[in-house]
Amino acid sequence: MKRYTKAWLEEVLVNLFMEAGASREVSETTSNILIEGDLLGHHTHGIKLANGYLRDLKSGHASGDHTAMTSKEISSVAALVDGHYILGPYLVQKALERSAAAARESGIGIVSIKRSHHIACLASYLQPFVEQGLMPIIMTSDPAVKSVAPYGGVSPVYTPNPIAMGIPSRVQPIMMDVSMSTVTNGSVGKAHAEKTKMAHPVILTNTGLASDDPTDFFSDPQGSILPLGGQEFGHKGFAMGLMVEALTSALGGFGRKDEPSGWGASVTVMVIDPSLFAGTDAFLDETDHLVNACLSSTPVDPQRPVRMPGQAGLSRRKEYLELGIPLPNDVVAELQKAIDDSSLKNAK
Repeated sequence: MKRYTKAWLEEVLVNLFMEAGASREVSETTSNILIEGDLLGHHTHGIKLANGYLRDLKSGHASGDHTAMTSKEISSVAALVDGHYILGPYLVQKALERSAAAARESGIGIVSIKRSHHIACLASYLQPFVEQGLMPIIMTSDPAVKSVAPYGGVSPVYTPNPIAMGIPSRVQPIMMDVSMSTVTNGSVGKAHAEKTKMAHPVILTNTGLASDDPTDFFSDPQGSILPLGGQEFGHKGFAMGLMVEALTSALGGFGRKDEPSGWGASVTVMVIDPSLFAGTDAFLDETDHLVNACLSSTPVDPQRPVRMPGQAGLSRRKEYLELGIPLPNDVVAELQKAIDDSSLKNAK
């Protein structure tokens, strides 16, 4: 795969977003978060999303005007934001910054966002706050999409509903980004486009059978993605998915009952400052102990030692910043479509 520098990708994406009508502030934040997804190796939720974002900006479904955001201050540590479908990376970044400021004063901050546009890869937001000794938490659902069926049912009702969290450690920071379904919408869509099978039977057919064939998801009636835990233990993923629904759409007061259409998201972010609880050293002593215990656990396969959530992504990030970011063909193709539909086509 051809490698691309972060600086070149930033310049291209910022120009594309600004040409599509987004403010510089929204363009720069969105570009940075999308590139961060690819730096961590999450290619389905990185630069590949840009062309869809650009189409929504041009059609009017998404907004690039950061001044359109409105906020209700609930208290010194809590706020409710109406995103008016501004590109999600900008809204989430601002919500995290506000929550971090509140956490430094009061120990915790929380912001709920309704009517956000898509927010990209949740893991992309975590590292800067973890490096400040904070614990960022992000969760999201898309009230316009139904792709996961409740445990025991076959009709899809909600989305994969991921939760991301960053945990500081002197040994190895922990950065998790986990869907409450077995796989994501993006991974199913990618397999379907490439006409390949899933690695495991993570699809539930419309007749209730587990399948590894993504065409069973795109059937009529539609199939679904199994909750986290699969057919055996999916009641746990189902419960966690409902928790995310409550903490995002319900908390923000806008969701599935409103029957929105188009790409969007309900989001809640929290930031916790451990220094105001037991103290930074006490916190890190405990997380370091836990990380060391996990990393020293006897591996099932000696060639594959235990690694912490996010460890592989951070290793990739370091390599890609030094050597360039390798982009898969499908990502390059989507980026090229965006360039060809802009004034940059003539500047190649």
